[in-house]
Amino acid sequence: MCDTHGSRAPQARGAGGDWGRPWTAASPEEYSVEFGSTRYLLLCGLGGMLSCGLTHTVIVPLDLVKCRMQVDPDKYKGIFSGFGVTVRDDGLRGLARGWAPTFLGYSLQGFFKFGLYEVFKMHYAQLLGEEKAYAWRTGVYLAASASAEFFADVALAPMEAVKVRVQTQPDYARTLRAAVPRMYEEEGLWAFYKGVAPLWMRQIPYTMMKFACFERTVEALYKYVVPKPQSQCTKAEQLGVTFVAGYIAGVFCAFVSHPADSVVSVLNKEKGSTALQVLRRLGPMGVWKGLFARIIMVGTLTALQWFIYDSVKVYLKLPRPPVAQEPGSQKKHK
Repeated sequence: MCDTHGSRAPQARGAGGDWGRPWTAASPEEYSVEFGSTRYLLLCGLGGMLSCGLTHTVIVPLDLVKCRMQVDPDKYKGIFSGFGVTVRDDGLRGLARGWAPTFLGYSLQGFFKFGLYEVFKMHYAQLLGEEKAYAWRTGVYLAASASAEFFADVALAPMEAVKVRVQTQPDYARTLRAAVPRMYEEEGLWAFYKGVAPLWMRQIPYTMMKFACFERTVEALYKYVVPKPQSQCTKAEQLGVTFVAGYIAGVFCAFVSHPADSVVSVLNKEKGSTALQVLRRLGPMGVWKGLFARIIMVGTLTALQWFIYDSVKVYLKLPRPPVAQEPGSQKKHK
């Protein structure tokens, strides 16, 4: 199977290279690592760690307001008024509350999400064979991303639980160092993993949409929008396509994952509740509270994550085959 946009043809010589040069075919010697090798997959994980850890940390203020809108809609009635209430109650520094568990948790999640996505994508493609893998490539993207996210959420769950507790219960704990021992003392290890099932409900559909929609949107942009072949586009132009496709994918991600996100926020705030109890209490309308904030957050987040991930691949000279094409329509990637 010809790999997709997540790994395109390499760049000009030298790490980083000239960002105004087209990405043209190169000999295998110009790659920094062998495609599919353990080092290649670890570097993909590093790119995912940087993309998820940094972007989620940057948008902590928006995430904080969104979480508070979900757990206390009477006080935090809207995104703009929510910022005002937060600043009034906690000061400007309060907008950064929860940054430490956010950075740690989503860095770990990004490592497994992107790294394992590459692993599962290659594995499923090999099982199907080149022609079937191309014909069923959307299914490959969906299966690979779902498989990767299953493990990524196990890594994320503890810090996500801490983050929500710190952000939505100011009197409980204000920092990571204060929250972790108290949670463990009062509720045991279960406090850090009781939200893993709702996380799967939120993150697996989100990630399936994030990867499959992104990959197919990139194909469509090059086919119908970009006025020249991908191989003739400069690095900056191709990364521009990456950003646009990422934002489009992010909007869809927000819709499919928001109800479960509302459940996660409320569940991690409360003791003794189950996901089903929270879902019943929120009702069909309550699960959509904070959707506009989430669309802005997730759209920007997804676009930046793909942009950073692709940029890391360019800088590290990782093998980057072109956008998916029918078997035999291009040279095989080496």
